Parts: sequence; structure tokens; C-alpha cells
Amino acid sequence: MAEVTLEVSRRERSGKEYAKKLRQDNKIPAVVYGGHKEPVAITVERKAVSDLIQKSEHGIRSIFLLKMAGTDQQRHAMIKDMQMDPISRRMTHIDFVRVVMDEVIRVTVPVQLTGSSIGVKEGGILDWQMRDLHVECLPNAIPDKIDVDITDLGAHQQFRISDLKLPEGVKIEEDPHRVIVGVTTARAEVVVEVAAVEVVAVPEPEVIKKGKTETEE
Repeated sequence: MAEVTLEVSRRERSGKEYAKKLRQDNKIPAVVYGGHKEPVAITVERKAVSDLIQKSEHGIRSIFLLKMAGTDQQRHAMIKDMQMDPISRRMTHIDFVRVVMDEVIRVTVPVQLTGSSIGVKEGGILDWQMRDLHVECLPNAIPDKIDVDITDLGAHQQFRISDLKLPEGVKIEEDPHRVIVGVTTARAEVVVEVAAVEVVAVPEPEVIKKGKTETEE
């Protein structure tokens, strides 16, 4: 597949009002950093980013050429972080990171479960604890996802990081004992029997009146 190029422009100004105006013009404020160089504030067309994500072979984890408009400057880069408006779900800011193709990088890759657990079929509950993994590899070896086959996962069993079969050149620098997914059973309802307590009626205390009684008068 041909290498994708994303054209960006240098951003000379900053501030909330300027960023708001950019977004109104369908541009996104962004920054590019890493690659042993200083960070640079940039802007990018919203549609260009959307097309990149939708049309690239690896989607949001694609590596592409980031080209500075009006210059011959271009570098391999990838999207490191993307902020979204919680209501409109539109992109509001993007962090790009420069990529050196012969240097190992650390990225986040989603976990995908495959198969149907026998433990779940028998009434267990699937406990999916890790939905993403931090992996280290060369840029051209980044996997789209990490598959975890749960077909043979029975009740009270767990699939840990150490159980993974990773692609060649991919490492996970996390505790190998961490649980990715497991099967638990529903807790039985605990019925607490309360012993019957005999209630003894306590007679009201006798009121002793002060003063003379009728016989004393």
C-alpha cells in the first residue's frame, strides 16, 4: 500500500479564542514532538485527519508522512493522542509523535477476544480486565490488535499476560502475572438466619404519687 501523506501548517498563535476559531474553520490545533527534536505547534484540516484514519491500512495506529505545508520538510509520524468533544464527538486537539523507523517505540494496542468461553457457557461471568496493552516494537511491526482466544477458558480460570503468543519483535513490558481476562461465577445469595428472640413485655414502672392518699386525709 502506498505511503500516506498528511499535510499540516505551522501554528504561530495560541490561546483558547484562536483555537476556537480554528475549529470553526474545520481545522484542528495540534502539536508534533519526539524524534529528538523540539515540539512544534501546528494545525491540520479536520477532513484530512478523518480520511487518514478511515482509509489507512492500520487506522488510528497508522504511520504516515507528516509534511509541513510550503516546505520540503516531512517526517514519519503517528497519532499519539486525540482529544474529543464529549458532546459533539468531534476532534478538538491532536498530539502527533515523530517516528524514527529503526527505533523501538511504545504504543497502545487493543485486546480482542476470540471464541466462546466454555466457562461462560456453563453459567460463568466473563471478567475482562485489560482491554488495551502497552507494547514495544519497531514502527513497522505494530500490531493492529492482540488476539486472546478464550475458547478453553473455564470457570475460575484466568488468561494472563504470560499466556500471550505475541508476534515476532513485539514485547510487553508489564507484569506477566497480570490478568487480561478470566471467568468468575456468580456469588450465591447469602441468607442470614436470624434466631427468634423472645420478646418479654416489661411492665410499666409503678408511679408513686407524692402527697397524702385518700385514707390519709
